Amino acid sequence: MQGRRATIIVAAVGVVLAILMVVFLVLPKMNAVSAADTELETTKAQQATLLSQLAALQQAQDDADANRKIIASVEQQIPPTADEPGFLQLLSGAATNAGIKLWQFTPGQPVLNEAINLSEIPVTFTVKGNYFALAEYLYNLETLPRVAKVQTVVVGGADDSAAAGSVPFLQMTGSVILYTSDTSAGPGSVPGASDGSSTSSPAPGA
Repeated sequence: MQGRRATIIVAAVGVVLAILMVVFLVLPKMNAVSAADTELETTKAQQATLLSQLAALQQAQDDADANRKIIASVEQQIPPTADEPGFLQLLSGAATNAGIKLWQFTPGQPVLNEAINLSEIPVTFTVKGNYFALAEYLYNLETLPRVAKVQTVVVGGADDSAAAGSVPFLQMTGSVILYTSDTSAGPGSVPGASDGSSTSSPAPGA
């Protein structure tokens, strides 16, 4: 009887020890393995994100030269300042290239166009020449290196009398809009706006 009781006690102790081994040895290892699996998945996800970011940075680096050229082109067409001397030179050059005999330009104050977030610079002009010269001048205005939009045009007879058999001399008045990305290009701004004074450039002998 005592031997049987001893056997039961030994068996019970063995079961308890087995349970204790599971609780203190096996379960912690299982939890550690589970945590390691979770950390591995997190690391893989982070690695995928970093690889994606690296690819994007490499692509941006590859496109840097092209993007710089695009930015430079946009800044030439819509410069960051009003640059009145620069656009007056462009308008004068357009007239000269068209063979215009007399021209006059009057820039106005820049005005912010909130719809496009750009400042518009109105310029009125008076030019004289034959029909073909005036047509070419309008084409030159629309194809300037700097964006320009012709608003109004009025053509009439010029005071200058044309020689017999020559193409009639005409006078054209109108307005053109130029743009700057300087949204504070109006009065009192830095670097400052046009004072509205006119600039005239008559042809030699005019």
